[in-house]
Amino acid sequence: MHPATAKWYDRRDSVYIEFCVADSKNVKINFEEAKFVFSCLGGTDQVKHENEVDLFEGIDQNESIHKRTDRSVLCCLRKAEPGKAWPRLTKEKAKLTWLSVDFNNWKDWEGDSDDELGNFDNFPEGGDGDMAFNTQEAMAKMMNNMGGEDCLPDLDDVDDDESADSDDEKMPDLE
Repeated sequence: MHPATAKWYDRRDSVYIEFCVADSKNVKINFEEAKFVFSCLGGTDQVKHENEVDLFEGIDQNESIHKRTDRSVLCCLRKAEPGKAWPRLTKEKAKLTWLSVDFNNWKDWEGDSDDELGNFDNFPEGGDGDMAFNTQEAMAKMMNNMGGEDCLPDLDDVDDDESADSDDEKMPDLE
């Protein structure tokens, strides 16, 4: 058995862990109050992976969920105490070779509003218990927050003659 490579990040109400296992089969996740166990068969060789994690703080095992894709398994662990930051995933400070921080999704959320695009609440559950991404809705929210043409300054009143710099003189030819 091999531990699966994983990345994690912290949010206000949840902690997210992505197990990077391609073509996973027989995914089993056991959420407990202070730990969880992940196991599956993965890859073309169908290697057995298993990870057991004693968590930094407690979670609500009934509200914790996961979703499987062809490339990974993403777990959302609902915090028992929302609003409390986790400086690490594990109870112990030991460095686990298979675990790293997901810096692409990490953000300093303390002081931010509860409205987060990365929240699992934006992804409604499918009929099979796995999560189904609603990417169009998430993309629409992201695009609305980015702004558009209304954010650009009005350049119609700029006169090209007035904008000429004093250092725009002709350069001498090179010999």
